[in-house]
Amino acid sequence: MAKTVSFAIVHFCVAFTVGYLMTGDVMIGGALAMVEPAVNTVAYYFHEKIWNRSEKVRPQRTEAALNRLKALNPLKALNPLKALNPLKALNT
Repeated sequence: MAKTVSFAIVHFCVAFTVGYLMTGDVMIGGALAMVEPAVNTVAYYFHEKIWNRSEKVRPQRTEAALNRLKALNPLKALNPLKALNPLKALNT
C-alpha cells in the first residue's frame, strides 16, 4: 500500500509540474494534477477489462489455429521448429 501511495504522490507531482511548466499557471497545474490521474485510473480500469477478455479469447484462437495446422500437415503440428528440417521431423 505504501508503494501505491508513493506512486500516487509522484503522479500528482508530475502532472502538476507538466501543467505548470506548459501554462505558467498554478491553478491549471493544480487542476491537471487532480483530473489527469483520476481520468487515467478510469482508463486503466477499462484497459484491464479489455485485456483480460482478450486473454480468454487468445487460447481458443491458438487451439483453433493448431487444429488447422494439424489438418494441413501433421509433421508441422507436432513441432513447427523440427518441421523446418524434414529429416529431423522424420527421426523423432
